This record gives sequence, structure tokens and C-alpha cells, in this order.
Amino acid sequence: MKIRVYYEDTDIGGIVYHTNYLKFCERARSELFFHQGVNPGSINDGFVLHKIEANFLNTATLGDLLQVKTIVLEKKKTSFTLLQEIYKEDIKIFSAKVLLVYINNTKITKIPKHYMDIIEKISNIA
Repeated sequence: MKIRVYYEDTDIGGIVYHTNYLKFCERARSELFFHQGVNPGSINDGFVLHKIEANFLNTATLGDLLQVKTIVLEKKKTSFTLLQEIYKEDIKIFSAKVLLVYINNTKITKIPKHYMDIIEKISNIA
């Protein structure tokens, strides 16, 4: 997924504020579901971030066009792990290993088939 860096994404020096890399990854994860015509959650259910390991490797600045790449590393009945990397041109500037769990009414639950089918499609693309 391509993301343009806007003024609101940066600090006073025009450099992307560190938490916005996490937002860019969240948008890319959501788009994987939206692209399949499915909302990634509702008021009572959806995927929540359980664990993240982030590596800030370089910076992005105002006006940059970034590419967020997502790869499924592991699938389980109630969770899945992604590798999300952000590139500026051909340079990797951010990397995160993300563990997401599925909840329904605040309880960790088995991922429904329609969501698991999308995760399978993502796995086959990677």
C-alpha cells in the first residue's frame, strides 16, 4: 500500500513522528480487508494488537511516498503474526513484527472463516 507523508504526519522539522509509522501499518492492515470488501471489525469483534516488535531504521519526511509491505508469518486459530515493512523508494525505513488476536465481546475467540479466508489470501500473495 502506498502512503504519502503529509504535514500532519511530521514534527516541526518535517520528519515523520515515530508513532505514525505504526499508524501507516494499521492502515495497510485494514486495507487488506477493505480490498476484499470486508470490514476488519465491528463494535463487538475484530482484531486487536497483542504484541509488536518495531525497528526504526531510517526516516521519512514531508512529501515522501512510502510503500507498506505486509507478509503473513504465522496463522493460528485465534491469532496471526505479520511482518510489516515500510520502504522509501528501495530503502527499508521501518520494520515491525505484529501479533494480532481476534476478539468477540472482549474475549479471545477463534478467527471466523470469512476473516481466515482473507488471511489465507494474504499468505498466498506474499
